[in-house]
Amino acid sequence: MIMSRIEAPRFEDPAETSDLTGRLLAGLPAEAVLTDPDVTASYAHDMASFCPAGAPAVVVLPRTAEQVQHVMRVATELRVPVVPQGARSGLSGGANATDGCIVLSLTRMDRILEISPVDRIAVVEPGVINANLSHAVEEHGLYYPPDPSSWEMCTIGGNIGTASGGLCCVKYGVTAEYVLGLDVVLADGRLMSTGRRTAKGVAGYDLTRLFVGSEGSLGIVVRAVLALKPKPPQQLVLAAEFPSATAACDAVCRIMEGGHVPSLLELMDRTTVKAVNDLARMGLPETTEALLLAAFDTPDPAADLAAVGALCEAAGATEVVPAEDAAESELLLKARRLSLTALEAVKGTTMIDDVCVPRSKLGAMLEGVERIAAKYDLTIGVCAHAGDGNTHPTVCFDAQDVDESRRARDSFDEIMALGLQLGGTITGEHGVGVLKKEWLAREIGPVGVEMQRAVKRTFDPLGILNPGKLF
Repeated sequence: MIMSRIEAPRFEDPAETSDLTGRLLAGLPAEAVLTDPDVTASYAHDMASFCPAGAPAVVVLPRTAEQVQHVMRVATELRVPVVPQGARSGLSGGANATDGCIVLSLTRMDRILEISPVDRIAVVEPGVINANLSHAVEEHGLYYPPDPSSWEMCTIGGNIGTASGGLCCVKYGVTAEYVLGLDVVLADGRLMSTGRRTAKGVAGYDLTRLFVGSEGSLGIVVRAVLALKPKPPQQLVLAAEFPSATAACDAVCRIMEGGHVPSLLELMDRTTVKAVNDLARMGLPETTEALLLAAFDTPDPAADLAAVGALCEAAGATEVVPAEDAAESELLLKARRLSLTALEAVKGTTMIDDVCVPRSKLGAMLEGVERIAAKYDLTIGVCAHAGDGNTHPTVCFDAQDVDESRRARDSFDEIMALGLQLGGTITGEHGVGVLKKEWLAREIGPVGVEMQRAVKRTFDPLGILNPGKLF
């Protein structure tokens, strides 16, 4: 990790730190309050590079909403910053600690409280692991679609905080579309409920959507009502090889223009394919310049794959291979999910961009990334949720090489600038955090920044919730 520090009000006097700990212990069990510096240091940051992190004064692991309320009341009384965390699998520094803060880790609030097949909802605490929820609702014939690549470790609370997506977004959408209601502890410790558990509801401002993607800067989610869908048929996957990334992006445009609704449409460039093979010996075709994966979970997926395969061939695919069964399909998806881990192994450190562009500009985006890689003499692999234009250009570099680290940071910024030039956004699902807050201002403009800061002041007038993030 390459990091400086987030400066924030902190306790320099040990007596003041002791006072904070004592106040917290008045409403929390001893095992929920961690003060050993060696332990608290392990909670300092998420998985992002180039993001500053400070030293927490204390780490708190609550199990109930009431305990979270107690923490926020103490924080308000003492004017102590609070940084909420889930699994810390984020990629923007949004969960990084500030000096002297309370790190509020919600991982022990991990109960699935209710699954209702009639209402098609699940009620969960924020520490529930995404994959655990998916498996639990599947037993009831239901489906929770959002599936980030880190789904086996990331939490629902973290997914809500960053409005995360996943491989299925092209058909099923992102986390925000599945959050019906929330229980939120506000900065002063009050508990507020938003939204509903009904299929419809338009009462008042949509505060639920306001909290989704707010990165813990407006309140602490302690319970969520999530929409579910009926479990779809088993999907089948097709793999298509292309002589260029441009040709693969042309195929994506043809598929979407043709009215097809794949359950997955993912792209891996040649750098990513090679990295996955080097890491896991997956046997992917390294002769290809781009590999496109398309999937359908329709009643007749084979017919849909045949139609998409023909469009891929028309776009210049050199090989189109549909999976024969679910096991073969899962193997291809495993390769795609390994992409970011495999690229990290190339040089040891990565900066993972998250630029989303209109689908029609996807080819221009990948061409631009290739030029940027050549300009800075860097390895930059691209995997993408191609069906919704969400690209993940991943800069691979040696963190011990000062010049290469500088070039990595410069290339990362240039990629974001390219995305905005193409009519896109700096983040499709990873959030702003620390890494992209300067770019957020460029994207939304001064009036947008002013209004968003006004919202922040309304919910958090003391500025103690996740300070230093977003703005």
